[in-house]
Amino acid sequence: MRNLLQSVDDYLAELTRRMQEILGADLLAVYAGGSYALGAYEHGRSDVDVTAVVANPLDDATKQQLVDALRHEALACPAIGLELVIYPRATTEVATMEPGFELNLNTGAQIDFRADFAPGDIESFWFAIDRSILREHGIPLHGPPPAELLAPIPRSLIAPVLEESIRWHRGDDTANARLNIARSRHFLATGHWISKPEARLQLDEAGTAP
Repeated sequence: MRNLLQSVDDYLAELTRRMQEILGADLLAVYAGGSYALGAYEHGRSDVDVTAVVANPLDDATKQQLVDALRHEALACPAIGLELVIYPRATTEVATMEPGFELNLNTGAQIDFRADFAPGDIESFWFAIDRSILREHGIPLHGPPPAELLAPIPRSLIAPVLEESIRWHRGDDTANARLNIARSRHFLATGHWISKPEARLQLDEAGTAP
């Protein structure tokens, strides 16, 4: 397992280096989130969640350059896939529920490729939830701690988004969907995020295994 985690560490280091090469001083921070940041990465089951913050909006040519440099075919992801979101500082410094991203890239051997250059035909609730998790648990790969660039999102503000997420996941009768529902309910009750393995343990103890 240690060697597998090292491969993820090496991948994240190279991913960050490539973003620095393309974006230069405009790249304010890169954070690892998701299961990796929560200490719950499971090889063969987990993807790698990365968030970057830039000082200014990006033009389409720069976005395409990032996609070309970071997609799985150019930089093989050792996890099931990479989910990368790049935000301008104008989005992260306020408690907004809007997606507000510059680039949303999904790529990997086991996930469908997509590259969104602006919010559009995508469920918007993912982004505020991910920023909330990231502020609490994100691991800096470049730049300051996430609390310096990501505004706190009050539980009262994010609650409707979590309820939307719960309704959406109810239409997906899979273990992963049930774990996401359990995590959202835990946050609504406590104000803190837990990993999927912790959610699985809670469901097991309640006799409602995912």
